[in-house]
Amino acid sequence: MKFTLSWLREHLETGATVDELRQRLTMLGLEVEGVDDRAAKLDGFITAHVVEAIQHPNADKLRVCKVDTGKGIVQVVCGAPNARTGMKGVFAPPGTHIPGTGLDLKPGKIRGEASDGMLCSERELQLSDSHDGIIDLPADTPIGLPAASVLGLDDPVFEIKVTPNRGDALGVLGVARDLEAAGVGRRKAPDFAKVPGTYASPIRWTHDGGEAALKSCPIVVGRHFRGVRNGPSPAWLQKRLRDIGLRPISALVDITNLATFDLGRPLHVFDAGKLAGDLVMRRARAGESIVALDGRTYELDGSIAVIADAKAVHGIGGVMGGEETGVSEATTEVFLEVAYFDPISVAATGRRLGINSDARYRFERGIDPDSVWWGAEVAARLILQLCGGEASELVSSGAMPAWQREYTLRPDRVRTLAGIDVPAAAQKDILAKLGFTVGGGGGPWTVAVPSWRPDIVGEADLVEEIVRVHGYDGLDAVSMPRDSSVSRPVRTTEQRRVPFARRALAARGLTEAMSWSFMDEALAGAFGGVGPDLKLLNPIASDLAVMRPSILPNLLQACGRNDARGLRDPALFEVGPQYKDATPTGQRWVAAGVRYGRGAPRHWSGAERGVDAFDVKADALAALAAIGAPVDNLVTQTKAPGWYHPGRSGALVLGDRPLAYFGEVHPDVLARLDLRGPAAAFEVFLDAAPPVRAKATKTRPALKLSPFQPVERDFAFVVDAGVASENLARAARAADRAMITAAQVFDVYAGKGVADGRKSVALSVVIQPVEKTLTDAEIEAICAKVVAQIAKQTGGTLRG
Repeated sequence: MKFTLSWLREHLETGATVDELRQRLTMLGLEVEGVDDRAAKLDGFITAHVVEAIQHPNADKLRVCKVDTGKGIVQVVCGAPNARTGMKGVFAPPGTHIPGTGLDLKPGKIRGEASDGMLCSERELQLSDSHDGIIDLPADTPIGLPAASVLGLDDPVFEIKVTPNRGDALGVLGVARDLEAAGVGRRKAPDFAKVPGTYASPIRWTHDGGEAALKSCPIVVGRHFRGVRNGPSPAWLQKRLRDIGLRPISALVDITNLATFDLGRPLHVFDAGKLAGDLVMRRARAGESIVALDGRTYELDGSIAVIADAKAVHGIGGVMGGEETGVSEATTEVFLEVAYFDPISVAATGRRLGINSDARYRFERGIDPDSVWWGAEVAARLILQLCGGEASELVSSGAMPAWQREYTLRPDRVRTLAGIDVPAAAQKDILAKLGFTVGGGGGPWTVAVPSWRPDIVGEADLVEEIVRVHGYDGLDAVSMPRDSSVSRPVRTTEQRRVPFARRALAARGLTEAMSWSFMDEALAGAFGGVGPDLKLLNPIASDLAVMRPSILPNLLQACGRNDARGLRDPALFEVGPQYKDATPTGQRWVAAGVRYGRGAPRHWSGAERGVDAFDVKADALAALAAIGAPVDNLVTQTKAPGWYHPGRSGALVLGDRPLAYFGEVHPDVLARLDLRGPAAAFEVFLDAAPPVRAKATKTRPALKLSPFQPVERDFAFVVDAGVASENLARAARAADRAMITAAQVFDVYAGKGVADGRKSVALSVVIQPVEKTLTDAEIEAICAKVVAQIAKQTGGTLRG
């Protein structure tokens, strides 16, 4: 929301400075985002008279000018083609900063002639892009005056940030009302006097569609004008609109824009000569469309309120008018629309059609319903003043919505709710200046809410109004009392494990992501699906309609977006909740991650490869180890969910409890997400690992490395093809836990020399002496234990 200082002063008698207004507006909740003080940028520039302009003796395209600045004559060398004797222009003395070029002006010589200043163009003053010549002021312009005031640029432009509940502050009138209540000035009463009509309107309003039409637009008022002249608006109106960034169009259109920003009252005018009979407020019908004032064609449906005549739709209710019946210079008959539209209906229409307009911005935040009456009078007065003609009597349809409401306010609630002492008389004064009516003597009071404040819905809102106007700087800084009976929130086991999992995954080179807790309902079906209790009632987007049953879809989509933008081989993880149902136990904290593309970059030492299940298995084990899970006791099983590739995935299980899933992502899932892959993923369940038990310990000597050389022995066992290789390594380590420190599979073979349905698994076993060097017999005894243990647990036999 923008306005100039002079515009504000048309509604508010005040001598407050720009800085005072900036500070007070922000304290009132109307945060000032910026003040464009163009006069400050042009400080030092003055009007001047070119007494003489002659040809430069050493340059064909330069002139030597004698310039009267009001304080004496100076010489300026100028290259502008329009520099001439007798003209008035804008002069910059030495030391002036030129905003258009960023240079600080210095005296000097140009082609041998002294130049002590500069005659400026509009581009050099950042007034426009024009650089064809210097600024040519009217002949009667006094000299020696600040250029900003002569050019009409000494009027600072405020830009404020208005919160969604303060639709009344989207007009200068509402801003002035707040400032008056804060004691910054005295508000001037706006002229809402009735303009008598001289004839009956040939166009009337009706509603069609019963309750649906009345719900979208409870009341609409109109007025016909004839004999109008729609030329350019006067200079003062054009300047006012340009100052806030609007382009003047014509007198009639500029009047509607002025009312929108001045009073927060959107208006629309139809060329009455282009209408076919009366206007009706209704819902759109199937197949209807409209070419709007932005030149685009919009397809309409039955949820959209429209304004139509007997032939076609000519306006989208509360959003934008139609191009076909827009006014032009040839317009002589006008029909004025002044309507009150339901905020929710306007917001839904604007969102559905993707239209952002000044009208929509105000209607969806709630305007003053009573403004349908005084808005028609204000508009009529401006049209008659600027365009001539005569006005008809008012016509209307519908009924005023029931906006009247009262709330009880206890004066002491300001202190108990906000912690600020505001005298009762000051409370009443603030509310009265904001437009509230207060009755009830010493209290409790009965406070009637004005029509322009739909955001006030109870006593707490009234307290907030008093406090924000009085000032939050009156709030004393008081420490909260310490209450030993109040315990600190207890963190769950999985929440305590979150930072450990994060650090472990980041250390493995994955980048942490933060994604929505919502996802597309159809995609959720590929990851376990969701029940009806996890569907959002009011989703922020159609593809974010349910709570996520898994974090992986969001991470996979993020990897795809990164890859599409040239950020190759992304590796992402997220630690957060995923949802099974709406019960207290239906939310699980999960550390999930995705590796996408290549598992190792291209290198001369070997061929590149794609990510695989072993990459993400290592990630999952690192996260489990970081949260204290007993990784040495985990068993790998092939029972990962359906979104993993069968045969290339697994589950890390403790007993019968899965602690993590890992593996390559199923090709069907990649195809559904339009990802080229390859992709591998993991999910670590932070609540599944057993708690780490603290054990009573004795003081132990420092750990020493064994001085004895380890012994490594290789074995090859023939086992059934269905036996997991990991089981052999586990059995080998269990054969002698004191001496065997490692057992690792290094080869698996099936084929010639091995019976069908069988495979050969080769193990490397490390035996680490601790107290002495082992003899051959002792080593052979340990090897025999390994063979016996593997035979007992897996049925494996040594391969001959």
